[in-house]
Amino acid sequence: MANYDYDLFVIGAGSGGVRAARTAAATGARVAVAEDRYLGGTCVNVGCVPKKLYSYAAHFHDAFEDSRGFGWTIPEAPQFDWATLRDNKIEEIKRLNGIYGRLLDGAGVKLINGRAKVVDTNAVEVNGERITAEKILVAVGGWPWTPEFEGSELTVNSNQVFDLDSFPRRFLVLGGGYIAVEFASIFNGLGADTHLIYRGELFLRGFDQEVREFTRDEMAKKGVNLHFETNIERIRRVEGGLEVTLTNGERLEVDAVLAATGRRPHLEGLGLEALGVQLDTDGTLKVNERFESSVPSILALGDVTGGPELTPVALAEAMHLVQHHFGDKTPPPLDYENIATAVFCHPNIGTVGLSEEEARARFDAIRVYSADFRPMKHTLSGSDERCLMKLVVDDASDRVVGAHMVGDEAGETIQGIAIAVRARLTKADFDATVGIHPTAAEEFVTMRSVTRR
Repeated sequence: MANYDYDLFVIGAGSGGVRAARTAAATGARVAVAEDRYLGGTCVNVGCVPKKLYSYAAHFHDAFEDSRGFGWTIPEAPQFDWATLRDNKIEEIKRLNGIYGRLLDGAGVKLINGRAKVVDTNAVEVNGERITAEKILVAVGGWPWTPEFEGSELTVNSNQVFDLDSFPRRFLVLGGGYIAVEFASIFNGLGADTHLIYRGELFLRGFDQEVREFTRDEMAKKGVNLHFETNIERIRRVEGGLEVTLTNGERLEVDAVLAATGRRPHLEGLGLEALGVQLDTDGTLKVNERFESSVPSILALGDVTGGPELTPVALAEAMHLVQHHFGDKTPPPLDYENIATAVFCHPNIGTVGLSEEEARARFDAIRVYSADFRPMKHTLSGSDERCLMKLVVDDASDRVVGAHMVGDEAGETIQGIAIAVRARLTKADFDATVGIHPTAAEEFVTMRSVTRR
């Protein structure tokens, strides 16, 4: 066997890269990681973690208003200070960066600060030094992508939006994916006059249709200005801020524009094209179930491979990859069915399994059970926020193949339901489960009448 500096060289210290490095090192492999930006990747620095902290911040808006019906009076109007939230978030992320550094250190993984370039099938170059490895793992993740139009350089992307110098009183989001929808809710909740612009007829493509429509109505009720079937034609700097002209002729004046228009693999300058590593049509790295690219010594996982762009998916892939390449037995292929996910818009969305539309396409007959109700909390709060819960059942097997929720803490609720869906439990199993009263979650085990077939 050739004599390499390392058994595994990981490019990128995000969720997937760090987990793969630590797990491989635990098998006795010699491992190094190169990272040129920040430890913890998108999730810790400009993704799930700060996004959820900002979502918590935005929820206080509703909580203050809801408290009145329960007898609370707040002597003066609550005031929001953007700099406090932003700077407290920065401190928390520094703490998490430190934890990631210590995890790598404790696992005996060598951390190299610098952008690695693949220069051969078994060699990389970092900071001018050539390093060899039996296997090279590309875990560089994605990067926000902004379309080009007149004034597109005046937009900020989802990496930059957390750290704006001042709070945008008038905020506009371009996009229709979960990032766009979450930030529209967050800035609306923090008190900005918020607009969302999406060229399609409805946001959150790929989610259950009823969930999408329900979320649209609830967000609109909370004051988010939704503009569908239009796009930004141009942005110009004007005296008071930015003038945004839409393709339908409408003009809006705002203080900041977030382009949440998608993410692309962060492959520039990695040197993979010189080795002829194959890409899929969407520009992601093509890998087999062992996470090998078309060059077998070069592996890849996480967002860069174009699967579900979720931290727990990258973690699961990392464990699988290490079992394949450094373990003593071959694991079964990773199962991407029934991966639960949440969208932290307001109200939250939680979902697992198939949408109603996907189930109709896959099964001969389905039953749909749904409940759309005013949560108990709002009987006194005076809020007209509603909650949606929904089960999709394959009629032949009685198996629950999809569960969806829009409402408070939907992610927390769906995590438990996800175990049931993954375990292939039936509607009869749900019906036989005694509910916890009074909760919204009990609705999932008390829906008895079919909404539609």
